[in-house]
Amino acid sequence: QAPAEKVIIDYDINDYKEKTELTAQKLFTTMVASLRSYRDILTIEANRKGLEKIIDAATYICRLRSITNLASGVLTQLVSILHLSENALYCQTSGIAVSNVQGSFKVLAATGAYESYLEAEIRGELPGHVLDDVLRATALKQSICQDNRYVGYFRSERGEETVIYLEGWRDLSELDRRMIEVFCGNVQVAYENVLLNQEIEGTQKEIIYTLGELAEMRSLETGNHVRRVAEYSRLLAEQYGLSQREVEVIRLASSMHDVGKVAIPDAILNKTGPLSAAEFEVMKTHTIRAQEIMGLSDREVIKTAIVIAVQHHEKFDGTGYPKGLKGEDIHISARITALADVFDALGNDRSYRDAWEMEAILDLIRRERGAHFDPVLVDLFFENIDAIMAIRDRLAG
Repeated sequence: QAPAEKVIIDYDINDYKEKTELTAQKLFTTMVASLRSYRDILTIEANRKGLEKIIDAATYICRLRSITNLASGVLTQLVSILHLSENALYCQTSGIAVSNVQGSFKVLAATGAYESYLEAEIRGELPGHVLDDVLRATALKQSICQDNRYVGYFRSERGEETVIYLEGWRDLSELDRRMIEVFCGNVQVAYENVLLNQEIEGTQKEIIYTLGELAEMRSLETGNHVRRVAEYSRLLAEQYGLSQREVEVIRLASSMHDVGKVAIPDAILNKTGPLSAAEFEVMKTHTIRAQEIMGLSDREVIKTAIVIAVQHHEKFDGTGYPKGLKGEDIHISARITALADVFDALGNDRSYRDAWEMEAILDLIRRERGAHFDPVLVDLFFENIDAIMAIRDRLAG
């Protein structure tokens, strides 16, 4: 006899039936309606959770800066979204390579049963059923979703084609497919952004190397000095334990270590004999002039390039120039570049002297351990001398 209104409002009950109302037919229809409502609630909850995962995943992949990292990130996030098995594969071809290589794809990332396809010798030899799906999606230029697998097709504005292949242990529901399509819409944007970012970074790298080589050409120094110094610096930075990002920044920035020489008069820069005391003072200003040339910048590479250009003639014992910095007061990027620059410069002819013999160069570096050069870097230099010499031979000229 409890009042219907009070029961529904106070006890979070959605319906109220008197026993006398419940015929067999009404009981059946009430139960069916209740079960359908429960099903719809579960669908709404699944959609909500799926959208949350898609938002989190999209945020994650948009932070990735390389195609390889993006590929791996997409696989991880899609498997998480769909609760699929770890058997997943991500591959990429160029816009014209699909037909020319007859189904040979460059594999960027793989998980589960397909991890072996990351090995260099068998890259591109995909399993038959995977290759068929990838070629079909590429030919149709659209994504394919059927049975227990998903093949996502993406094409950039410049024509690069990318295919995602996923397979799981169950059929994909309509909800799964909708979540995939929503997520992959974000993947397409991220993919375009990564390609654009790589193009911009590639352009910046070429400009940086060009600036470094401009200074090299003005001083009539031997070819590839800038690139060798950059590669020596990269190796030493890696061995010193710097992060991958720091290593790449130092590799690029070190190529501009002598950019200030563009402001030094030719008569001093290319003098065949020893410099006078006054001329050497002018030459020393190339460190400070570099900062004036590059100016103020918030760009990480430019900021590091300025530090290197200003400090790469400082010495570990404090006897260098322009400020007489000592020890770790000298930035690690400048300490690294200083060693790389001296090693390469002494091994090549200059307008004022002939190239040194290699043994004499190595003896000097040993003697200057703790004086001119950071002792830790000197030790790393000799521990990796074979790799150093390989770089020298590869970029000779």
